[in-house]
Amino acid sequence: MAGTSGTADLPSRRLLLIEDDRELGHMLADLFTEQGYTVDLALEGQRGLHLGLSRGYDVLIVDRGLPALDGIDLLRRLRRQAVTTPALVLTAFGTVADRVAGLDAGAEDYLVKPFDVEELLARVRALHRRHLDQAGLLPLGAGWLDSEAHLVRLPSGEQVTLSGQECRLLRALATRPRQVHTRRSLRQRVFDGAQKESIVDTYVYYLRNKLGQGVVCTVRGVGYRLGEL
Repeated sequence: MAGTSGTADLPSRRLLLIEDDRELGHMLADLFTEQGYTVDLALEGQRGLHLGLSRGYDVLIVDRGLPALDGIDLLRRLRRQAVTTPALVLTAFGTVADRVAGLDAGAEDYLVKPFDVEELLARVRALHRRHLDQAGLLPLGAGWLDSEAHLVRLPSGEQVTLSGQECRLLRALATRPRQVHTRRSLRQRVFDGAQKESIVDTYVYYLRNKLGQGVVCTVRGVGYRLGEL
């Protein structure tokens, strides 16, 4: 089973699942699709290696006992080719030595079958957050902030370039999206050395002008919090 992102320029939760048990593989692919992931399923190791090398993913789930190419060897080959996507080994091999081998091969996590579905989902969410942190991406509702490139990627696929100060302000809001930030705290965190808190208002105006009025919400008498694109 394979999925494709509706908007090529918009980062999505892309997951590569390499599992030779056809029934389990399709069940997990359906499960993660329901959770909002775009899933590619490979039923054997060589296909999984090809996909891992040729496409970009946020998370890898790799069975260990794969035909033709073992999951541990597959991970080693991906890491040798500088593929750093966080990986979880999902396998029936559960001894300490098995776990050590998986982690030494380049996996970030290791889960033994039979497993609890909620635990698997939570572990994959944690790996996805790690991938976003490494990539410098932060969610903005249905869009994304690429803080490395100073770009906002809108749900439509359009990209909007930000100045350094605009990017830092939006990042400060996006890293704590539910928190209401005072103007004073934002001045101290983003505009170090600025004397007047009105500089925060100025850059909120700039962000709204570029991204729409809803991107930053005003909380009267307190400050600002992240809104929606």
